[in-house]
Amino acid sequence: MVPLMRIPIDVEDLTPEWFSAVLGTEVTSVDVVESHSGTTGRAKVQLVSDGSLPDTLFCKLAPFDTKQRAFLNFTGIGVMEARFYESLGDEVPVRLPRCWHASTDGDAYVMVLEDLNASGCTYDSDPRSTIEELAHLHAEFWESPRFADDLSWVPERAGFGKGGGKSPDAAAAAGHFIHIALDQFAHEMPPVFRAVGELYATRTAEILDLWDEGERTLIHGDPHRGNLFSDNGRTGFYDWAMFSRSPGMRDVAYHLTNSLPTDERRASEGQLLSHYRHTLATHGITLDPAHAAQQYRLFTVFSWVSFTSTAAVGSRWQPSEKAIEAMERATRAVEDCDSIGLLQELLA
Repeated sequence: MVPLMRIPIDVEDLTPEWFSAVLGTEVTSVDVVESHSGTTGRAKVQLVSDGSLPDTLFCKLAPFDTKQRAFLNFTGIGVMEARFYESLGDEVPVRLPRCWHASTDGDAYVMVLEDLNASGCTYDSDPRSTIEELAHLHAEFWESPRFADDLSWVPERAGFGKGGGKSPDAAAAAGHFIHIALDQFAHEMPPVFRAVGELYATRTAEILDLWDEGERTLIHGDPHRGNLFSDNGRTGFYDWAMFSRSPGMRDVAYHLTNSLPTDERRASEGQLLSHYRHTLATHGITLDPAHAAQQYRLFTVFSWVSFTSTAAVGSRWQPSEKAIEAMERATRAVEDCDSIGLLQELLA
């Protein structure tokens, strides 16, 4: 019987003894090749074992910075990602890093994952492949009765706070970041930026409820291009911290409106939305085109809020220049789709 091992808190805790215990094979040496900390702690390790393990593995654990660690403890997303890998990693029908070990204990968590670089994966995912793989993922769990049974722990709304993003504090936090962004960016952005920001900030809870409407499925929750990889042309997904049971179109709109250059999105979004529906249809799921189009318009606002909130906090969550670029692309998408007009209609 493998003895209970304390979950590593810092990279110094990633010892040969710990790896040997949790991986079930003797590891005689561990060398931390690189490590860094952002929204989570990350470490690439080189192992010497009996040959049954890869030479390198990738570990995710609590952030090394005290403030970042407190933020992760508040949101609970690090623990949720570890639980995803522990409970669902072998079930999802999409490519993701192989999980060698995942466990949680209170606010502590750890994941030992495949080193995608060592596996020959690249980071140039194709939008058509991404949308197709999202459809396969969504179809597998579309309106699944398991959400009332063994998957009842999957959050209904990922986001701020351990209540699955449904607490009053979560809504207040979401609106707070948009107020910050309006002060920082509205003067240099198109008028639609202030219009959608003020509407969201004043009616946050109602808009969050609108995003919950529709067919529920398991979604990735954060499929921007920085969380994607390619394995021989097939899109794969990592960073599953924001997964939830939500309408599938949230993933689709999120990817298209912030990860594709504006001209490319404008030229291809109609075809990609059609490809999403057709892929669902191969699984026996019919998504009405008009309903899909309305969901897409609605979730462009979700995408805008996500990256505008990220841009508002500088480089705390990701490099600020990337967040600002995504915010600008999402702002153009909100304008192109007249998402404000749709929101006003639905809120009325």
